[in-house]
Amino acid sequence: MRSLRDFRNGKPSFYPDQTIYAEFASAEFGLVFQEASAGTGLVFNVASPAKRIWFGAGRCSWFPQNNATASSLATDKYFANTILQHAGIPTLGGEYFFLHDRHRAHRAKGHERSDAVDYFRTLRGAAFVKPLTGSRGDFAQAIHDEAALIAYLDEVLRYHDSVLMQPVFSGWEYRIFLLDDDVVYSARKQEPAVVGDGVRSIRDLLAEHDAALRERGVSVAALTTDHGDPDAVPAKGERWAIPGRMNLSAGGTMVLEAPSAERAAFALARQARRALGLRVAAVDLFTDIGGDPEAIRLIEVNANPSIRFLEQCDRPDLILKIWQHTFSAMGLAVV
Repeated sequence: MRSLRDFRNGKPSFYPDQTIYAEFASAEFGLVFQEASAGTGLVFNVASPAKRIWFGAGRCSWFPQNNATASSLATDKYFANTILQHAGIPTLGGEYFFLHDRHRAHRAKGHERSDAVDYFRTLRGAAFVKPLTGSRGDFAQAIHDEAALIAYLDEVLRYHDSVLMQPVFSGWEYRIFLLDDDVVYSARKQEPAVVGDGVRSIRDLLAEHDAALRERGVSVAALTTDHGDPDAVPAKGERWAIPGRMNLSAGGTMVLEAPSAERAAFALARQARRALGLRVAAVDLFTDIGGDPEAIRLIEVNANPSIRFLEQCDRPDLILKIWQHTFSAMGLAVV
């Protein structure tokens, strides 16, 4: 068997991960892979002797076994929360707010930008805010005063139409990846960080970190004096954690690990998947909220999750397991 590295070698840096994994899995399962977009990897197909299935990278759904309705409901964080709450699943709650006047005649009162400030006050001046249909941790951050909220909304409206505002919770954050009710893996998320060189300040190290985020289309890290002196110079090798979001796209990391309340967390993840009607789901949740190992709340459910983490931790077997599920669900006979 050729290694996953063989399929990545020679590919340009912009080449989609999912396209590489599809080619890798096709070779393993005796299927025919064809890249069809002038070497960009954006459009490809996989075929058996009897059937051909087309895939798209970028914003396309990578998991066609998730139907369009289920994927759309999961993508909208308010829709998803509403469905999960009706299923009796503890979520982070929150309210949605529009940032533009466009289409105002088509929506109920109480969800305009001016209402966002009023709601923020009910949360006692602390909230976690993120785009309603955002991904990759883009503009997902904690806000701790009204001036910061207004500045945040001014920035976000350039890229997004709406946001979800939620109370701030803290605990251990986990991702549980499901194929139907089978837990493929469980991983604990960790904050992104910069590493000191003994010369540059935290501010300068973050500038370099933020430049890389901009190139990937992800918002920069939110830094306030609440997190320490940004002009301090960390010692060489000293790790300075960037508080807030833990998404891999924003520089976070994950380690394969089961939650302490494993049975309860896995049961909650399965319940959430079923409630939304997904077959592939990455369920993000907090455990140990307030130090209570039994306190669990669901953060969100991702219907189109990246699986690059599995390549990073050298688990091509799990990548193959996920693609075998996809191929089989779409009627491609695998060897």
